[in-house]
Amino acid sequence: MKLGFDAKRVFHNTTGLGNYSRDTLRILAAQFPNHKYFLYNPKPGRVSRLTITTNMVLCMPKAKVWQKLSSLWRQKAIVKDLVTDKIEIYHGLTNELPIGIEKTNIKSVVTIHDLIFVRYPELYSYIDGKIHFKKFKRAAQVADKIIAISEQTKADIVEFLKVDAAKIEVIYQGCHAAFKEVYTNDQKQQIVEKYSLPSKYLLNVGTIQERKNLLTIVKAIKNTSHHLVVVGKETAYTEKVKAFIKANQMEDRIHFLQGVAMDELAMIYQMASIFIYPSIFEGFGIPIVEALYSKTPVISSKGSCFSEAGGPDSIYIEPHNDMALKQAILDIEESEILQNKMISNGLEYVQRFNDDVIGEQILKLYKSL
Repeated sequence: MKLGFDAKRVFHNTTGLGNYSRDTLRILAAQFPNHKYFLYNPKPGRVSRLTITTNMVLCMPKAKVWQKLSSLWRQKAIVKDLVTDKIEIYHGLTNELPIGIEKTNIKSVVTIHDLIFVRYPELYSYIDGKIHFKKFKRAAQVADKIIAISEQTKADIVEFLKVDAAKIEVIYQGCHAAFKEVYTNDQKQQIVEKYSLPSKYLLNVGTIQERKNLLTIVKAIKNTSHHLVVVGKETAYTEKVKAFIKANQMEDRIHFLQGVAMDELAMIYQMASIFIYPSIFEGFGIPIVEALYSKTPVISSKGSCFSEAGGPDSIYIEPHNDMALKQAILDIEESEILQNKMISNGLEYVQRFNDDVIGEQILKLYKSL
């Protein structure tokens, strides 16, 4: 098959949507090498985290006018290139499909990650919310199939976008191979020294924004001796967190890291005592999966999709209850039996997110079209 993909975020995004796009392409190209994978990128990329294999074709706007108007090309004019390239199935990896694809013979798939902008409109500007809703709804309506990355997202698509549930397949995200690797003590020690990591620490990973709820972790460990390592891009919300840290003289115990390579991040996960992810709402929660592969106990939030990612042996708390979080940390630390159970059962649970399982599910969906 000739398979086309919206690859913008493959080459321009280093976080969730970029990771999903890269992992999907990596899994498919490795597992099913006889197909051709056309990666449509509107302009030269600044992120080079995907190994380009011989069965991948990099595609940019063919006409000079669209090289200058790359955003418009991705939204609509790309369809002409898809027809020229004889693409059989086009997959919008990040919530969107180009206008007019429904008027061609090309079958289309769209992955919808979450509808947080509908559930929590206060976290988005009015204009951004309206634009997102229009794009997502149109893509969901014209797509031949929709991939939802969790049962929670599928339920939201049905409720808010009014789409028939039979059109939606739940296929979970893959996880980068770095988190499944075994690293030596020498390699880990190099990371400890490079980032001045404490000998024992709690870990939080993700963009530092209000929805991710970092402040609750900081409050939970305020009157303890715990160290917390935070890995993620900073936003305006970070200043609110740092103000609390400063007011409570916790600067020496909260460690902020950015620009961490994937293998470095994997080692940081593996050396953490507990991974804490008290987010308010997510489409899935891939950091939880990364932690389980890393054999690190997980505390996350009740509700949303978190138990789908974390399984029955992770601990879930009300996201704003810092006292419950503090108790959960202590419960894990004080019981080696509980630690071992969370690690072994978590590793068993997370095998459902292995590459071979996900690849088979995606290709089966493509073949159904």
